[in-house]
Amino acid sequence: MSITATLIVQIIVFLLLVGFTMKFVWPPIAAALDERAKKIADGLAAADKAKAELADADKRVEQELAKSRADTAQMLADAERRAQSIIEEAKGRATEEANKIIAAAKAEADQAAVQAREKLREEVAALAVKGAEQILRREVNASVHADLLNRLKTEL
Repeated sequence: MSITATLIVQIIVFLLLVGFTMKFVWPPIAAALDERAKKIADGLAAADKAKAELADADKRVEQELAKSRADTAQMLADAERRAQSIIEEAKGRATEEANKIIAAAKAEADQAAVQAREKLREEVAALAVKGAEQILRREVNASVHADLLNRLKTEL
């Protein structure tokens, strides 16, 4: 066999091999490569979507945290205002009670002073009567002296 015939036979075998490969081998390989490329593209798209969702979730979390911080700060401010108002109210009630106690004590002291003055007047009047009785034992007119002593008692 000559080189030309070998070359022709090799060309024919090569073309048959190329035809067979193009018809039976290449389509499944191309389909597998296309499917893999599609899966990779889908995976990348899903990853991008997940990244976007994660970013949105992070934004929502930050918003919720900011809102909860603001709510907490508001609650604390409200609690402090309530505490201050309760303290002020308690101070007001304590002041009122102290004023009532002081007024009652003053009234009691005034009453005790009035009673002490009355008792002192009675004692002074009794002493004056006793003294006048000792001085005037010799005089006979007791009613005139009693009137004088009563006047003295009222003046004291």
